[in-house]
Amino acid sequence: MSFKKLKLGLAVFVCIVCFSENAQSQGQTPIVVPDGKTTVPTTTENWNGLYLKLRMTDKWWWYQENHYRRRNSVNNNWDFVGRMSQLYNRFGFTYLFTDNFEVTFGPTLVWQFSPDRGNPEFVDSVFDTRFWHQWLMTQSIGPVKVLHQFRFEHRFQRDNRVGSEYEYKDRWRYKITGYIPINKPRMENKTFFIAPSNEFFFQSSRQSWNIFEENRVYTAVGYTYNNYMFFGGHMWTYGPTSTPGTYRDRHIIRLNVMYTIDFRERRRPLTRDFAF
Repeated sequence: MSFKKLKLGLAVFVCIVCFSENAQSQGQTPIVVPDGKTTVPTTTENWNGLYLKLRMTDKWWWYQENHYRRRNSVNNNWDFVGRMSQLYNRFGFTYLFTDNFEVTFGPTLVWQFSPDRGNPEFVDSVFDTRFWHQWLMTQSIGPVKVLHQFRFEHRFQRDNRVGSEYEYKDRWRYKITGYIPINKPRMENKTFFIAPSNEFFFQSSRQSWNIFEENRVYTAVGYTYNNYMFFGGHMWTYGPTSTPGTYRDRHIIRLNVMYTIDFRERRRPLTRDFAF
């Protein structure tokens, strides 16, 4: 089998798996399955993100994410953008131990908007803070760049209901991502690529009835151009709600831009630095 056929086959296989899982949840209405779990209606969202990476020295980076997120209207679960959801801002310093292992740490600032603006039972927005740190490991499997991301978040949160109190919560996340170049033998400048990923979330809090928080299956397509990476796609999520025994799923359209700057003298960003 030729290299091109192998690469195309791998990409098609990943797409089929991801979209098959996504399709299972489309058009759901509340149902109770034999084990007693209840699934609430599917909802939709739109996430738009700007990622910034500044390489200050051979070992140190500045990392930043700014997200503008919307969700469906109260009366239309399939319009994606009917209400504000979050303004999500993550910052951090990255230390590069080796070319294949780095650690990032810093704060996160989030504005959570009311699920029903104008309803006196909710405040229009609440502010929560988090400290996060992660380990990122990379490996190459043929032309495919594989990322293993372990992220830990320590959160002070409250919901939008009037009178709600802040609660401390921990969250652990693991994500595996594969960058599959389409028009090049490896990830480099002017590369079209597909990037399937799967991420698992676990949590602990006094009010949580399930340590499993969410699973996210995301398939992005993108293009690298000089210091920029443009990528976006569809993400399907599944996990428990705050009501014991009840689960939800979401379809989310994600559109993103990453910009990388290398401040070291006469050096340009490396392709491996386009990692999220």
